[in-house]
Amino acid sequence: MADSDADFQVPARPRRRGVFLLPNLLTTGNLFAGFYGIVAAIDGNFDRASAAIFAAMLFDGLDGRVARWTHTETLFGKEYDSLSDLVAFGLGPAIIVYQWGVARLAEYNAMWGRVGWLVTFFYAVATALRLARFNTRTATVDKRYFEGLPSPGAAAVVASFIWCAHKYGLGGLSGLVASFVVTAVAGLLMVSQFYYSSFKGLKLTGRVRFTYAILIPLVFVVISIEPPLVLFLLFGTFALSAPLLAGWRRLRRRPPAGLARP
Repeated sequence: MADSDADFQVPARPRRRGVFLLPNLLTTGNLFAGFYGIVAAIDGNFDRASAAIFAAMLFDGLDGRVARWTHTETLFGKEYDSLSDLVAFGLGPAIIVYQWGVARLAEYNAMWGRVGWLVTFFYAVATALRLARFNTRTATVDKRYFEGLPSPGAAAVVASFIWCAHKYGLGGLSGLVASFVVTAVAGLLMVSQFYYSSFKGLKLTGRVRFTYAILIPLVFVVISIEPPLVLFLLFGTFALSAPLLAGWRRLRRRPPAGLARP
């Protein structure tokens, strides 16, 4: 009596658990850039520290896309990416701001030191809350929008402002207050309920008009003329766009003065 071939099949070997190299290598680049920004700020190299935050943004923008393009998305990669973002876009900018203000805090009373400590800590906490909210609502929110200012955008605003302040010699009490205000507002916008475009509707692989293709190198040319100032204006405009648009929509819904409500 002969048995079927199915009775003699070799049991499949269990799949080994592991991580995919390329996307996690890019995430490590994000973490390294954030760490380097912290070290550079401690050493007083604020231009390099600020530039490192933008390098972290580049790595952060690539790791998720590479994972999707290569079908290597994992839960491990998602968690690793969030932890790296907390360092690069939360702790990094907070420490850069604080270190930039340390030399100026000594010129005033101890109160300003406490204010700086609290503001930068608030920014770090806001980043953690923003990332936690994003991770818990990924499956339910509209992919076209972000609820609250994305942490890379907030980090870009803070880092580019410190870059400008360091390059153009913005000092004194006015510069110190401005840095704390920018940092606090960036933190508030991260945990706000304003909606920002995610730009995920843009199709990078489709055909575009030739005039649009020219705009891409033109943007890089403009940034290269004066990187800190242009980047601050660019990301500052993006950060303020959502609250300004929400205010405009509220004003349009408000009836004219003196007009009775129905």
